[in-house]
Amino acid sequence: MLKQVGGYTKYPLVKCIIGIINTYNFFNRISCKSTMNEIKELIKESQEKIFSGTGISSDDVEKLFNIPDEYVKELAIAANEITRDFNGNKVDIEQLNNIKKNACSEDCSFCGQSAFFDTGIETYQLPTANEVVARANKAKKEGAQSYCLVAAWREPSTRDFEKVCNIIKEVNDKVGINVECSLGFLTQSQAKKLKELNVKRYNHNLETARSKFAEICTTHTYDDRLKTLQIAREAGLELCTGGIIGLGETRKQRIELTLELAAIEPEEVTINILVPVPGTPLELQTKLSNIEIVKMFAVTRFLLPESVIKISGGREINLDDDGEELLQSGANGIITSGYLTMDGNEAEKDFEMIKKIGLEI
Repeated sequence: MLKQVGGYTKYPLVKCIIGIINTYNFFNRISCKSTMNEIKELIKESQEKIFSGTGISSDDVEKLFNIPDEYVKELAIAANEITRDFNGNKVDIEQLNNIKKNACSEDCSFCGQSAFFDTGIETYQLPTANEVVARANKAKKEGAQSYCLVAAWREPSTRDFEKVCNIIKEVNDKVGINVECSLGFLTQSQAKKLKELNVKRYNHNLETARSKFAEICTTHTYDDRLKTLQIAREAGLELCTGGIIGLGETRKQRIELTLELAAIEPEEVTINILVPVPGTPLELQTKLSNIEIVKMFAVTRFLLPESVIKISGGREINLDDDGEELLQSGANGIITSGYLTMDGNEAEKDFEMIKKIGLEI
């Protein structure tokens, strides 16, 4: 132990070192406080840009994505305030019906329904209209506001498209729920027909950033997906698009994806969190951290203040709270009662969660 003399060590060298350390700590505290203020000011100014209608720049987006982890809570709070201001407290509730399952001709590396991979997932073709009507009625009774018909194929054949159109007519006549569709690539005439049938919204995901896309799919291009969205928009359909996070993409690529989504201005953004499917190339993919997931939802809200931002596949598996935090971090929609190839929460459980955090269904 050093001997103290009059409050100081009697060793001049040690005294000097202690002085240097104290000076460093003093300036470090000042620097940390200055950094903290700068980050909080960035979040506040970005939020004010949204409320004023000017929007944020790509530089702002990059800065928000790269804030230190300890400030993500402030980011989430700001995103939640934007959500409440533009969208109120109501949560958009959707259910899906995978009307054609497995054996898809595309090689999307995350997908358990691709014919390229042996995943052991069951296969079936289009159900009857009566079967879909029964499930749509159940969804409506359980509180779903929209019902999305999804098919695992590159694009519908003429015959299959006619069958889907008949299914939509029956659901419209006998159920009375908002019908949405995700049927792959569309022609202009097919998109117009869906609009005539009062389909509300068309889903076609970008899946990931353009710079990442060729790594996860080789059977079609990013521009193919953008073209389908353009066709749907020109036909008068609302758009739902988004992607999957946790594919091994970088944060920079998540930034790239959010900016692409913002340029499209969809009525709905659907964000999935990868659930690795055994038998696919991504079966051993490392789980994305909760911090990165929150950042994705929060910054997307800054970019698209009026859109529905929906927590989609992977919610129950990747999140400890089924989505409570994300519904208070920019999200305002969920898919309930299962997904394309996996089960999900029962609607009642999700509704209890929504009410618990003071939101509405």
